[in-house]
Parts: sequence; C-alpha cells; structure tokens
Amino acid sequence: MSELKRTPLFEVYQEYGGKTVDFGGWELPVQFSSIKEEHEAVRTKAGLFDVSHMGEIAVGGPDSLDFLQKLMTNDVSKLKNGGAQYTAMCYENGGTVDDLLVYKIEADDYLLVVNASNIEKDFDWMQKQLEGNVEMENLSDRMAQLAIQGPKAEEILQKLSGEFDLGTIGFFKFKQEVDLNGKKALVSRTGYTGEDGFEIYCDSKDAVRLWKEILEAGKKEGILPCGLGARDTLRFEANLPLYGQELSPEISPLEAGIGFAVKLNKEADFIGKEVLKQQKEKGLTKKLIGIEMIDRGIPRHGYPVYKGEVRVGEVTTGTQSPTLKKNIGLALLDTRETELGNEVEVEIRGKRLKAAVSATPFYKRAKK
Repeated sequence: MSELKRTPLFEVYQEYGGKTVDFGGWELPVQFSSIKEEHEAVRTKAGLFDVSHMGEIAVGGPDSLDFLQKLMTNDVSKLKNGGAQYTAMCYENGGTVDDLLVYKIEADDYLLVVNASNIEKDFDWMQKQLEGNVEMENLSDRMAQLAIQGPKAEEILQKLSGEFDLGTIGFFKFKQEVDLNGKKALVSRTGYTGEDGFEIYCDSKDAVRLWKEILEAGKKEGILPCGLGARDTLRFEANLPLYGQELSPEISPLEAGIGFAVKLNKEADFIGKEVLKQQKEKGLTKKLIGIEMIDRGIPRHGYPVYKGEVRVGEVTTGTQSPTLKKNIGLALLDTRETELGNEVEVEIRGKRLKAAVSATPFYKRAKK
C-alpha cells in the first residue's frame, strides 16, 4: 500500500480535533467537530477548509491561449486579467478529463486549478496535447490553498488584509499579492459551498500560520475549521459536481448539467466538441437530476434507480441534507424519466424505495 500524501497543514489537524481519512490517496480531515455543525457554520457564519490537496498548474507562453482554447470547453478568450472561469476538459468521445478553474493572471500567463485525484493524469494528458510555444509547470507541491466560506467570510478575512478592501474583488475575480498579515497570497472570490467566500493560494510554508490567524480572527463571528464531510454536503446541496461521481470519463459535461461551461459556438475547436455538438443536437440519452426520497431511506453513490422493472440510472451523490432535513440525491437518469415529480425507485440495501424527481439546486443562498 502506497503512503498517503499530506498537505502542509497536516501537522495542525490534531490540534483542532481533525479526524482524517484516505481521500483519493490523501490523508485529509473528514471533520473537526461534526459534519452537521461545520455545515451549519458555513451556511450561517463561516468555515475554513484546507484544500491544499487541489492541484495548481501554470500555463504560459505566446501560444498559451490557443493551447487552452483547444483543451477547454469554455471560451478562455473571454477572460480578462484578474478573472477566473469554470470549465472542463474532454476526451474525443465527450467524456470528462476533469472540471477545473482557469485564472488569467495576464496575457500569456494562466493558472489552472485541478482536482486532487487528477493532478498527474491532467498534467500528463495536457502535455500530450502540447503544441506551439507553450510552457507548463506543475506548482502543486509548492502551493497551499485555504478556503474561507460563509456569510461572515469577508468580514473575518478583512481583519488580515488591512487597508486592502476585499469588497473590491467581485465574484469569480481575484487579486494577486494580497497582504494577509505580512504574507502574500492570491485571493479569489470563488468556492465550492454555494456561499460567498474566498479561496486563498499561498506559499506552502505560510499555510499553517494563515490557518491559525484566520481561525483566531473569526472567533467572535463563530468560524469553525471544516473537513471534507461538510465540504461534500455543502457542494451537493448547491448542485456543484464532484469529479468521479457527477463527472467522469463516461459522463460528459452536458449530461452532468454544466452546459453553461460548454461553448459549442466558440470559434476554436476543442477536444470533444463534435461529440458534444451531436449530444446537443440529437438530445441527451441521460442527464443529471435531483431526487427526493418519498419512502424512508438515504440514497447513496452507486445505488441503482428503477422505473418498474427497468433500471433507468443510478445515484451519483446522496445524503440527508443538513439544511433541508430531507433525504435527497443527485442521479444520472434516462432522460425519459427526468420530468419533475416523476416517481422512481431507489434500491437501498436490497429494497426498492420510492423517490420523486425534484428541482436543483436544492439550496440557493439569498442575494444580499
């Protein structure tokens, strides 16, 4: 068995009561207090996550835009300096290599943030597509990433950023070289929880100090350190896909419901474009939908879904929603069974239990 990877913050998990698990080859905290408590803190106050397991890849050079346009389903040419974009990379068959963020630092200078379990795979796959004057570098080992999320996130982080007004960073925008108590970081108004907040990219050697200072600064506001468990329930309620569940080499971005990040009309051809065009024109045969249990039971990843005696799909993620107090799930179903209110059955421990197709996202934060 290979040794689990650890982030620069591993040494402080125990100090805050972190219980670690194997997550895609990383030893990461599943929770610090309890998943429900941490979930509630992010929805009502603030939570701090260690997401340093995520990968960072620098792409630069005179042909970097053309290169990214060939790889990405979204239109990278629309990005302005200081802007971030959610996108996906596809195989020729339309299946998903990964979903990721692209940050445009300046012309010919980009930072890609990829999923932890895909770092090496993505980097190798991108290198195979390399052409023209492009340089790529995997920065993952040198960078740490913290995410402060929740309605009090800006108020708390502002205590560290001094005279710089974090309110000037718009949604999906970022600022480089922000001084956080003497440590420089890239601060981005992005997140994976459905709440307002920031993702902070810093030198790995600064991570422990920033973690402690943010938690200290947010004591009065009720900030909590948060683990993977709450991160998953939060992103699930907000209908944000998880690679390996809602997205995979067998599931296209259109089937996973992230068609807004697929620009089939952009001039540049991208890998998988033709298959995705056909999917759009002919209509999808399967798509991701929400389900709410009618019978008592919790739908879990991989559970089969039936209509009568016919298997029509499977659950990709499911839990008891901490916010809604309902047993709900996301499922990839035959499109003929995806009408709102349609009743299906989820097989849970050998029993078929009733569920109904429901609207997503399950949770949407109120606008200020």
